[in-house]
Amino acid sequence: MFKNYEFVNPELLWLLVLLPLAVLWYFFKRKQQVAPVQISSIQGFQDTSILPKLKPLLQVLRLLAMAFVIVALARPRMVSVSKKTKTNKGIDIVMAIDISASMLAKDLRPNRLAALKKVAAKFIKGRPNDRIGLVLYAGESYTKTPITSDKSIVLGSLKEVTYDSRVSVGTAIGMGLATAVNRLKDSKAKSKVIILLTDGVNNTGTIDPKIASQLASSFGIKVYTIGLGTNGTALSPVALRPNGSFVFDRIKVEIDEVLLKEIAKSTDGKYFRATNNRKLEAIYSEINKLEKTEIEEFKFYNYDEKFRSFVLIALGLFLAEVLLRLTLFRSFV
Repeated sequence: MFKNYEFVNPELLWLLVLLPLAVLWYFFKRKQQVAPVQISSIQGFQDTSILPKLKPLLQVLRLLAMAFVIVALARPRMVSVSKKTKTNKGIDIVMAIDISASMLAKDLRPNRLAALKKVAAKFIKGRPNDRIGLVLYAGESYTKTPITSDKSIVLGSLKEVTYDSRVSVGTAIGMGLATAVNRLKDSKAKSKVIILLTDGVNNTGTIDPKIASQLASSFGIKVYTIGLGTNGTALSPVALRPNGSFVFDRIKVEIDEVLLKEIAKSTDGKYFRATNNRKLEAIYSEINKLEKTEIEEFKFYNYDEKFRSFVLIALGLFLAEVLLRLTLFRSFV
């Protein structure tokens, strides 16, 4: 009830300590307020009225009135705060994700693609003020989700990402990057970013990755590249069984780190290598810190003064005390 209450002059509440002193003063001085009369017997003065016993009520009313006056002087008021945020520097981000068969390798738990989806979902949830899109590529590339501020759409699309044999085999890094650039080239955002992830080398496609990176640079797009895969060998799909399931075997992990570093450098981005789940999560956390959205917060304060209620209550108590003193307790005061 009093959560949003505050006092403009809280130091005046110290005056409340005077009230217990007033009670003590009345307790020790009450006998001096009535002139003593010495008589031999009070048999003829017996009275069944309880008014004399209620006389302290006048002092109680007066002290309560003083308490409410002191509280009113401290100016109690209720404060309500409303907030409004304004994005001063929005960021448009496209996540270009390799979905070739090698992304089903099990050097990350439970496999590379599943690990990536988990970390990417966390990254998306941590960017509430930015627009994000998804581009998928293997032997070909396509836009899964155009850049949008609706995170539920992006997260839903990311959840649906799986290996698709209908996308031709191979890894077309240049085409994946070019499609991502095409999504961002007309963006009006102050900052445009592509997060390009792959676990292999560019071995197909009609667009050279270096040309795609030059396009990104010309449009002011920064590219963060991530090489995904352990050092050495990994349990990876090598063939299909008649029932459509994969045959796994240990093959050497090959990532064109030279190309990924060159793409990042030419666009003022940065290259990362994720060899396990923990490092993959740390990479996305670092990118999240590197690309900060400037947000301005406005706070609006609404004050509802409450001292008037305390003044009216105090006035009512003072009037009640005076009225009782001049009527019911007139013969005893």
